[in-house]
Amino acid sequence: MASLPPTTLPNPPVPVPRPSGRTTNPAAPISRQGRGTPRRSSSRSIKRKKFDDELVESSLKKASKQRVDITGLEKEVKRPMPTGKGPKKQRKSKNPQVNKDFGRWRPADDLALITAIQQTNDLTAVYLGVKFSCRFSQKEIQERWYQLLYDPVVSRLATTAIKQLPPDIIAEAQNSALWSKDEENILANVPANSPASLELFQDLLGKNPAVFHQCRSAKALRNHWLLMRQFQLLSDQTVSTAEHAMSFSDAEEQINDAELLEAKDDNLEQELSLADKRNKREIRLLEGEIPLWQVIVEKLNAATGTTTVTPASEFDSHTLAVLRGRLVRYLMRSREITVGRSTADSHVDVDLSLEGPAWKISRRQAVIKLRSDGEYYVINEGRRPLYIDGKPVIVGTKARLHHNSTFEICGLRFVFLINQDIPGATKETKQVTPSQHGKVT
Repeated sequence: MASLPPTTLPNPPVPVPRPSGRTTNPAAPISRQGRGTPRRSSSRSIKRKKFDDELVESSLKKASKQRVDITGLEKEVKRPMPTGKGPKKQRKSKNPQVNKDFGRWRPADDLALITAIQQTNDLTAVYLGVKFSCRFSQKEIQERWYQLLYDPVVSRLATTAIKQLPPDIIAEAQNSALWSKDEENILANVPANSPASLELFQDLLGKNPAVFHQCRSAKALRNHWLLMRQFQLLSDQTVSTAEHAMSFSDAEEQINDAELLEAKDDNLEQELSLADKRNKREIRLLEGEIPLWQVIVEKLNAATGTTTVTPASEFDSHTLAVLRGRLVRYLMRSREITVGRSTADSHVDVDLSLEGPAWKISRRQAVIKLRSDGEYYVINEGRRPLYIDGKPVIVGTKARLHHNSTFEICGLRFVFLINQDIPGATKETKQVTPSQHGKVT
């Protein structure tokens, strides 16, 4: 076999160095491209395009994952986040209506709503009388009540959240429940002149356990009865109405509909506002002058020998003075009496709680003394100021009491009347001046 002739191979190409500013290591290995550094390569595999059948399968898998089970809405709302540290966070639901309801309505609001409707059965009374954590409209309260009644998911979630409330919040919501009509009818039958003792209202609780709420106490019944008596809502109280009082139908007939459609005049409104302020200022000044005019009337009655404005039935032979309120009359038959609020631990001569709400009054609020010169003084020993004839008497100070002096404390107003017929009860040697505020010779 003949051998092939020898061939001469050309010289291998010599790599030409690329001009650059970097210094290369001559000991570094040379790659196939002739560079001194190895080429960077990605560790990820090259993605290829998917065929049509593979695209259809992937779309079906994604659609199956996006399906939402409506029956599992409760688990979706209450399921905690899978975190091992920190408090559990509530996961939001994909339903915006559920997130909106649970964002505004709190468990304490649901408890107050349920308790109030069980007591009154009136959504309007609940809207006017219950204080929620947020200012809800009457329509929102109605919609929430319908959800609690007819929506099983919302009802189940609200019941679970109410059971998890602290006991003090539950007790506070139940103690502030509205009073039903049956409860107020029972309290209205209690006479207005009856002693406001806790035993009386405890007996009412024992006789009517099905009518009163389970969280009602004798003290709560007494406070509500005092409010009803103050506003004359008891059955044996009558509200006196004037003969010339205008009814609603009479006032409606006098309204001219054409005047209601007239355009509002800004200048006229401003003048009316200024006139109203002036009238109110004048009324306050006249009210301050009432004690001075009472002094003049008493002086004229004493000079002419006519009867005074104080009826004779106010006093008897043992009464030195009278502290007369709107409902109760207190007789002063000793030279020193204590005024305040009677409790189980302390007792005072004049218990102001019989006149009205007196929980802000101190147990020993004031002392009324008759001095040897026939002058009456009141000493403030409580935490709140007294008002004698409109002037404040702060703690630790005293003020003089005259005939027909006004005595005011925490919204309760009284008139102090002095028995002029008892000798030595008043100072007769001193002349009457307007500055004495009711002193009569």
